[in-house]
Amino acid sequence: MPRILITNDDGIHAAGLRALVASLAGLGELSIVAPSHERSAAAQSLTLRQPIYVEKIAESEWSVEGTPADSVILALNQLLPAAPDLVISGINRGGNLGENVFYSGTIGAAMEACINGIPAIAMSLAHRGKHYDYADSAAFSRRLVELVLQEGLPQHVMLSVNVPQCWTGSVRFTRQSEKLTRTLLQPGTDPRGRTYYWLHEQPVSDEAEPDTDYAAVLSGAISITPLELDRTHPTSLNHLSHWAPRLSRKP
Repeated sequence: MPRILITNDDGIHAAGLRALVASLAGLGELSIVAPSHERSAAAQSLTLRQPIYVEKIAESEWSVEGTPADSVILALNQLLPAAPDLVISGINRGGNLGENVFYSGTIGAAMEACINGIPAIAMSLAHRGKHYDYADSAAFSRRLVELVLQEGLPQHVMLSVNVPQCWTGSVRFTRQSEKLTRTLLQPGTDPRGRTYYWLHEQPVSDEAEPDTDYAAVLSGAISITPLELDRTHPTSLNHLSHWAPRLSRKP
């Protein structure tokens, strides 16, 4: 029976994680190791300057006072009796499209598994506002997990999956989009007169390139984007290598 580790960045009690757990019931040996509370936009950050507390809250379930990446590290190195065959992170409350893959704790947890040589999937429900419905994303997660367990994934590659709430039934394999949003900073003043800012993201264009994650989701299709662990840019590596002799002497 395959061993599946489930984690997220919305917290261990989040509705998306619970929908994912229910959808994967009977598919394998499930373990849940996730942050004790929401750690959205934690990326792949680690807790280094304070202890990481862990509480077992149910059979094969652990709540971690740390980041999503902390949760995966603890699962792999301390909590689980054997390495999982697959790590699935989510289902995130909101999309992880375009530049958000660099900030997302959902992606960060899956990438931590990828670093350790374990196939990984990050699942996100690409929706804004109220009334999140995880039914389609949970059902699709099970189908995808079954396929990944059968076929495997390329080494050092994880899948970032974004499911639109109004899914048409179509699935596209996509590349990561360029930034289609702008950052908004909403200022305010606290009771002590100190200035603070709320960070927001605002879409500025619906004209995504047709083969990208944004374009798929905007059309009602599920987007599956393979993300590679190695971020080396081969073209630049070749193009810039002639600088080495000019930089190889002391001032």
